[in-house]
Amino acid sequence: MTPGAGWPGAVAVLAGVLSRVWVREGLFVSGGFDLRDEPWIPVRLLTGESVRLGFRGLFKQAHEIADLELAVPPAAAGLLRVLAAITARIAQAGDVRLDDAGVAQDIDDWHALRRRVLKQGRFDPDAVDAYLDGEVPAGRFDLFDAKRPFLQDPRLFTECVDAKGAPNPSGVNKLVLGRPTGVNGAVLFGHFTDTAPIAVPAVEAVWHLLAQLYFGPSGQCTPRRITAQRAGSGDAAPLRKSLSYFAWAPDLFTSLVLAVPSPQFEADWEATDACPWEEELNAPLEPLPAVTWPGRLLTGRFRHAVLLTPSADRRSVTDAYITWSTHEAAPAVRDPYQILDRRKDGAFQPREADGARALWRDIDSLLLKDSKQDVQRPPCLENLPKRLLPALRVRAYGFEQDGQQKDSVWFQSTTPPVLQWQEEADPQMAHHMSHCHRAAEDAGSRLDFAAKVAWRIATDANADTSGQAKIRIDQRKPGPWASAALARYWPSAEREFWHLATPEQTGSVLERPFVEAALAALDEAIGPVNRADLRVARARSRARAILSGLLPTSAMV
Repeated sequence: MTPGAGWPGAVAVLAGVLSRVWVREGLFVSGGFDLRDEPWIPVRLLTGESVRLGFRGLFKQAHEIADLELAVPPAAAGLLRVLAAITARIAQAGDVRLDDAGVAQDIDDWHALRRRVLKQGRFDPDAVDAYLDGEVPAGRFDLFDAKRPFLQDPRLFTECVDAKGAPNPSGVNKLVLGRPTGVNGAVLFGHFTDTAPIAVPAVEAVWHLLAQLYFGPSGQCTPRRITAQRAGSGDAAPLRKSLSYFAWAPDLFTSLVLAVPSPQFEADWEATDACPWEEELNAPLEPLPAVTWPGRLLTGRFRHAVLLTPSADRRSVTDAYITWSTHEAAPAVRDPYQILDRRKDGAFQPREADGARALWRDIDSLLLKDSKQDVQRPPCLENLPKRLLPALRVRAYGFEQDGQQKDSVWFQSTTPPVLQWQEEADPQMAHHMSHCHRAAEDAGSRLDFAAKVAWRIATDANADTSGQAKIRIDQRKPGPWASAALARYWPSAEREFWHLATPEQTGSVLERPFVEAALAALDEAIGPVNRADLRVARARSRARAILSGLLPTSAMV
């Protein structure tokens, strides 16, 4: 073949074929990418320098790290759960670890233990080595180990086969979020096709492995033959279409210790706790192990099974198998990092990610206690050490998806230090922040309605322009002004929100800044040319009156 546009894809296909042949013929070289020491986790140090570390370096230097810098937020949400589970194993005061079930029986004792761990200011390097090198069986942290590759199922090579018994992989494009798969896949972040797949570097493959396990789709998948039947359908991953919130400190050591969930009393306290890399593979057709704290709670609820095919030099992934791991019902477990909202039927469900909704619009749900009975804040934000509150921010990771196959947008966001204003610490500021949020939401809702009314008046010759009659809005034809106005309003509303979010602003008239932002957004959406038309001018006047109605009488615009 002459080198050209298809040459890299052909090389990747050939490498994948050779890897599979080596496995089949017993020539597979085990290991080669040890996540304990390979630099695969991008971080930013307190000095501002960006580096990559393995598990060992990350935990030993956690007190010197300011932030994670993963380019794939869903992977970061999964990685933090893995890191929190490991933190529970290595964080200790004296000879007592954070995952000690005896201490966990008394929540006050456990919080006291956490305070002692935090006071030390760093992880014990010997405890890190003892866990990574001694407590976990050899090879379990290797991405390409032949027997137990990290968070993978080696049985898929013989179970994901076609009718003739030949390996039937899913393709590397299926692994990497954002790449199209199949015939009709949309090109989002690059030109990739199933006929010319491009290998993915091993450091990035780990990120997408985590993202698939925590956010993977439901529905049709690569069939897996365990019995005579080749089942090819699975359930959604445990975090699909959800948001995760973490208490975020100035250094990663503190953030990880605070990420270890308080003991969950709905967990099974009789069963032995374990993470996937600490125990043997589960039998896919048997009942699921009991949910235990903290290992299985954070890392043991996967609904997918994955196996990566390495390149000959073990520096990249050329193919992947992605299929179902179980058809047993998912356990009903409260995730410690999610907001719960009450549905109309009274049940609670995790708040869904919305790429168009900024993090500040969730502030009241993060600061207020669950007294409203319709929102429950994340358990990881409860009972935080008071001395740390002035420095604690909130980090959110979200992935807007549908329940099955569609992925829309992922995002991450971080607030200023707002956890000092939680209701139990500063009730006045907590309620002030809530009132600011409500004023912003009311103005946004009223702007949406006013812009639709204005469009109807401006475009319908039969619509009343006197302001006396009620205007009926056709929701199927709302016009362009509402969406255009809201797109301009929310960034302005966020600036006003953070300007008001200070103790000095308590007692201020909160509605005015948001109404003024809404009026400006409305004018920008209508445009100066359109406003020259008499009918549009009347429509604008009606819409402005609707918005101004939010103001107290003494503060009318």
